[in-house]
Amino acid sequence: MSDPRYHDELGPADGDARLHAPATQRNRAAILEVLMRLLPADGTVLELASGTGEHAVWFAQQLRPLIWQPSDADPEMRASIAAHARAQGVATIRAPLAIDVTQRPWPLERADAAVCVNLIHIAPWAAAEGLFAGAAELLPAEAPLLLYGPFKRGGAHTADSNARFDESLRAQNPAWGVRDLDDVDALARANGFVPLEVVEMPANNLTVAYRRVG
Repeated sequence: MSDPRYHDELGPADGDARLHAPATQRNRAAILEVLMRLLPADGTVLELASGTGEHAVWFAQQLRPLIWQPSDADPEMRASIAAHARAQGVATIRAPLAIDVTQRPWPLERADAAVCVNLIHIAPWAAAEGLFAGAAELLPAEAPLLLYGPFKRGGAHTADSNARFDESLRAQNPAWGVRDLDDVDALARANGFVPLEVVEMPANNLTVAYRRVG
């Protein structure tokens, strides 16, 4: 199958449930560098839209003793996450949860941080609204929420490649598209989050960090 969260075709490994997205191998080190700096030293991190699970397993390995809680709305992706976790034998990763960010309550009582990689541009705006609203219910004061992906800034694309990607997304679904960071910041504030930091990443992506206020 093809998942629009990734620029490459997904493929199974040796006929098992594991799926692979080459983009996860290319961007994981840069994302990890930011996570190591902005996530708490311990507790539970909820990853929303975990996709194949390759990020989840690798982050869980690198960020111990943090507990990594992956999730995805797609049962095929949840099967892939679980298969990668079993294959790697990572003790600090939990079984993936079925979370559609637009549907609440989420099946988790609390997390100490939340991470979302490559979601809000390949979903309707309602997904961004649901993500912030759900995170506001789940996260305590001062907890971070980190988003990674392409963003517009001041209404303009940051690179020609992002503009082309935006066009391809909107051709698949007019409700999708690269979001303007000003709109995302406004949505964050409306749900009790304040911007913390914007980190420029490889391939014209950003990691955008927010902090939950009391």
